[in-house]
Amino acid sequence: MNNNDLFQASRRRFLAQLGGLTVAGMLGPSLLTPRSATAAQAATEAVTSKEGILTGSHWGAIRATVKEGRFVTAKPFELDKYPSKMIAGLPDHVHNAARIRYPMVRVDWLRKRHLSDTSQRGDNRFVRVSWDEALDMFYEELERVQKTHGPSALLTASGWQSTGMFHNASGMLAKAIALHGNSVGTGGDYSTGAAQVILPRVVGSMEVYEQQTSWPLVLQNSKTIVLWGSDLLKNQQANWWCPDHDVYEYYEQLKAKVAAGEIEVISIDPVVTSTHEYLGREHVKHIAVNPQTDVPLQLALAHTLYSENLYDKNFLANYCVGFEEFLPYLLGEKDGQPKDAAWAEKLTGIDAETIRGLARQMAANRTQIIAGWCVQRMQHGEQWAWMIVVLAAMLGQIGLPGGGFGFGWHYNGAGTPGRKGVILSGFSGSTSIPPVHDNSDYKGYSSTIPIARFIDAILEPGKVINWNGKSVKLPPLKMCIFAGTNPFHRHQQINRIIEGWRKLETVIAIDNQWTSTCRFADIVLPATTQFERNDLDQYGNHSNRGIIAMKQVVPPQFEARNDFDIFRELCRRFNREEAFTEGLDEMGWLKRIWQEGVQQGKGRGVHLPAFDDFWNNKEYVEFDHPQMFVRHQAFREDPDLEPLGTPSGLIEIYSKTIADMNYDDCQGHPMWFEKIERSHGGPGSQKYPLHLQSVHPDFRLHSQLCESETLRQQYTVAGKEPVFINPQDASARGIRNGDVVRVFNARGQVLAGAVVSDRYAPGVARIHEGAWYDPDKGGEPGALCKYGNPNVLTIDIGTSQLAQATSAHTTLVEIEKYNGTVEQVTAFNGPVEMVAQCEYVPASQVKS
Repeated sequence: MNNNDLFQASRRRFLAQLGGLTVAGMLGPSLLTPRSATAAQAATEAVTSKEGILTGSHWGAIRATVKEGRFVTAKPFELDKYPSKMIAGLPDHVHNAARIRYPMVRVDWLRKRHLSDTSQRGDNRFVRVSWDEALDMFYEELERVQKTHGPSALLTASGWQSTGMFHNASGMLAKAIALHGNSVGTGGDYSTGAAQVILPRVVGSMEVYEQQTSWPLVLQNSKTIVLWGSDLLKNQQANWWCPDHDVYEYYEQLKAKVAAGEIEVISIDPVVTSTHEYLGREHVKHIAVNPQTDVPLQLALAHTLYSENLYDKNFLANYCVGFEEFLPYLLGEKDGQPKDAAWAEKLTGIDAETIRGLARQMAANRTQIIAGWCVQRMQHGEQWAWMIVVLAAMLGQIGLPGGGFGFGWHYNGAGTPGRKGVILSGFSGSTSIPPVHDNSDYKGYSSTIPIARFIDAILEPGKVINWNGKSVKLPPLKMCIFAGTNPFHRHQQINRIIEGWRKLETVIAIDNQWTSTCRFADIVLPATTQFERNDLDQYGNHSNRGIIAMKQVVPPQFEARNDFDIFRELCRRFNREEAFTEGLDEMGWLKRIWQEGVQQGKGRGVHLPAFDDFWNNKEYVEFDHPQMFVRHQAFREDPDLEPLGTPSGLIEIYSKTIADMNYDDCQGHPMWFEKIERSHGGPGSQKYPLHLQSVHPDFRLHSQLCESETLRQQYTVAGKEPVFINPQDASARGIRNGDVVRVFNARGQVLAGAVVSDRYAPGVARIHEGAWYDPDKGGEPGALCKYGNPNVLTIDIGTSQLAQATSAHTTLVEIEKYNGTVEQVTAFNGPVEMVAQCEYVPASQVKS
């Protein structure tokens, strides 16, 4: 098993368990300035070298300084040449007003338990209880739900959590609940939901989380690089494991080659991305396609390649199936409309000759297509991902260095040559011990549902939906448990979430910050941050550069406990503590994980020191021998011996499997489907003319670090999350830089701070996802979000019956200058603590 296989196995384990100069405009150049770049900078940072407590994070490895018991500064690990600016906010993650300090229970739930007034959820009124009381209530609710409703009523979910191979909330939640009883599982994720379902049908693998062709080979062989909805520079700041940021060295080399005219970069995006800005507007060809019309552009490129005889017939014949079935649609023989450049011009806003010229350039050179994830997060997002593969197949360069396609270039240091080393195991969510309630009767409901449809299950239990060839009967959820995740950040259409929340009997949240999910929970348990515990982590993701010790920086704050100890105590209540811990404490688990790594290393010719030597003396080990890699090379060299994981073993431009599903919104070959709403003359654009992007933020990882005042001071506008808007659109609405504006549609309304920037095409606005929800009337659907969470505005529909994934980027809004009273943002405060208004009531005394 190679490094890429090991990395994918780990990611799959997790999945199974569960823009004038704007702030954004400053991102590229500052991030890609090595710390040794200036003498002054070097002088200020010299003190960080090997001083402080070493630990890791999603944003990179750091040396932490502690003064008087407080984590006060985070300096970059000495090996990180391109540290993320976000590490400045890490001390705030530990010490801030939104920190969950004690176990808390919502007022009315404490009075009435599962019979409480659920309309009060979100009013932020909680009562402090003891740990024993909180865990007793947790256990009693598990018992009640299993006995009363069975496993179809319980859903558990986790998310990005924190770094660390042992302290992973997803595995601990999964194992603890599995020891008690069965529950409803989820499939897919919010990042790549459409692509990860369609691509295995087309090329036999998920693609999105896999290693990409090594950057040295791309820089050596590519003549044209197409960035299709991909912002490398911004998104590589934070990774799943602790990033080494080595990939930024290759971005510097790319910039030099672009400036020298050796490589041409084409950015297909309605926005001048941070990567585009960094490489230089004068050097990058910008194709500012109208939002959600990428597929018409792709079809027109394919039409040009075919009609001008620029496509690779041999590659299609030897490595693909189904081009003949796709061709009649492309040529218009099915519907009378050729999908040519003239047709696409009307939809995309790109003139026909520019489209034809782009196709010719891609065919004339070694072309690397670098596809991001944002485009597939729209209605019918599967079609765009499918067409990326079709275009690459027609060019015939798949499996060649510097050619073909890739969907993971912006993530986890992809393209950095991987090193021969060890990938540690972790705390697994699986167990062979039978549960206390060994009930597998889901009463005809499905035991697994698509994660992006879980609100549908709450609102419409019993509804039957299609999902990737299966029929799913949505279960009647009564209780949800969330650990290391924030659904009020990642799920769409918050007012619909609130409606669903009111139908749940019990919600339990385990976290370290008072996110909206916690404010809308019934029982809230305070977990430690990663800086309050010991762990191990990989250093570098696809690079697999080494292993780093994550040393405890400060003790657990207030009454916070490690997830491990929370679930250990829960399991003790139903006599499964030993099964959960396996007889080990924190350090015992770290030693076991390390020793498993030692054994893995022996099989790979990699030596790891003894654990005590590593932990007490070395703290970091580095692997050698970076290895070059070409994605799909083995398949190209011998498709018979190295077939793809599709039914044919080849690239499936036409999929009989999908065709046989008989879905009207995802058929046997890629197609253009009109959206339920679309800007630039599309459906709904007369009333709400602006397309809203809600892409990954510049200064956060999703909603993590939104609590950091240090970081918010760098990007908020008038104390609000910024909304980026084109100068023409701003002028037409009387909006200026710094104005507080109302962004709204029929689904909701938010306040935001205006940033007027020509980086955004006319008709396009952006609010970064992850902004904390801050309603002016807590718990009420339709409330005005005072801070600017874009998921108040996004639509909660599936991409199609195939993936049933998120369609966040199918969203239209209007923006107006806000003339009302601007209330103070309260999202980053703690709860309203109620004292002596109610007392703990044992479950036996609750009248049904």
